Amino acid sequence: MHKFNRLVLNEWLKLSKKRTFFIAYGLLIVMPLAIGYMVHSVAGDMFASGPQFAAEMLLPTGIGQILSILVIIGTAGIVTKEYSQGTIKFLLIRARSRTAILASKFVTVLLYALSLTVVTAVAVYASGMLWFGNGGASLGIGDVLTSVLYNSVYMVMFATMAFMIGILTTSTGVTIGISMFGLTISNLVIFRDFYKYVLFPNLNLAAYEGGGAPLPGMTLGFSILMLAVYFLLFLLAGFMVFRRRDVA
Repeated sequence: MHKFNRLVLNEWLKLSKKRTFFIAYGLLIVMPLAIGYMVHSVAGDMFASGPQFAAEMLLPTGIGQILSILVIIGTAGIVTKEYSQGTIKFLLIRARSRTAILASKFVTVLLYALSLTVVTAVAVYASGMLWFGNGGASLGIGDVLTSVLYNSVYMVMFATMAFMIGILTTSTGVTIGISMFGLTISNLVIFRDFYKYVLFPNLNLAAYEGGGAPLPGMTLGFSILMLAVYFLLFLLAGFMVFRRRDVA
């Protein structure tokens, strides 16, 4: 376990040394403040309270989607850069299994996503309270955390998909391109029975709020099951290819 923790630490250090590493955190701190100011200035009655602002902004349809985009960009290069920079050979000759090396990279992706989520949630909530106050509205911190949970599912699924695509293509540009295309069409609705088995309509669990559903006949339990299946398929495909690929 200690050796695996060292692998994760090394991956985190490599990720944090990128010039763009802190840009994502800066954007996610400044953006809620700017959006909150603009909304307050133009339509001050749009949000009754800070918690309402935070709960809506943190969904995948708000700042939560920007968060997912930044996680995708950060994830895209964690494997592909090893190939483009020629460091993959040196990485694999160490006394560590390929499974452990790849698992450490995926754990690093999750830690990166978690850290960005925490920063975003704090920044959005603080911005909401600054511009809209508590307001005595019915929404509270529990609703904000629910929105964070919904967006975390959405974000982790796209991060896992980008992680798999990076392994399969070994190209950062292709990984970002395909992942962004998937994110763009994730809100597309096709009213066909087969479409409920596709990943995208199951991503936004917030659609079930108030008894709704992304498509007729879909349930929360069904979407959770489909997300679990896709999550495992993405990881299985990525790990199988990485373990078998010849890097000589």
